[in-house]
Amino acid sequence: MDENVTDQETEEIMQDMLVHLTKLPSVAPLLEKLRADGVIIRRAHPFETSVVYDFIKTNFSRSWADEVAPCYARQPITLFIAIRDRKVIGFAATEACMRGFFGPTGVMESERGKDIGKALLLASLWGMRQDGYAYGIIAGVGPADFYTKACGATLIPGSTPGIYGDMIDRD
Repeated sequence: MDENVTDQETEEIMQDMLVHLTKLPSVAPLLEKLRADGVIIRRAHPFETSVVYDFIKTNFSRSWADEVAPCYARQPITLFIAIRDRKVIGFAATEACMRGFFGPTGVMESERGKDIGKALLLASLWGMRQDGYAYGIIAGVGPADFYTKACGATLIPGSTPGIYGDMIDRD
């Protein structure tokens, strides 16, 4: 962390957000639009674990790849992936670190700005809703405005450091 960042700025950077899952916008039109553009958003399959792990490790971090491992132990699997030309280009996890939590998530740099991240987010949150949750938590957000616009998420005051306190060195 930058030593010039104040405690208040750290609080704003890594706060958790709350999402009202019964008020989510429909994801179907976005999924159809992306499919027409050659992008498929779906739940990951267990036989793809190593490919998805390698994608996350290569494009993001080993710790994020490790973090999504519990998603494969849940039924249904709580990891969604974006695919173009039979290659993984993005992912979004729910219930990776804690029940009812969204994240981590990421889209490879060359595919950003195409609504793939938004589609992964909404598909994941709809998955949580189908699993019986009324609310979800987005852990340690960076781009709070993105989450507010995409799904109506609101910051949870005092939620820093949240589940990511007392971490060991990673990567």
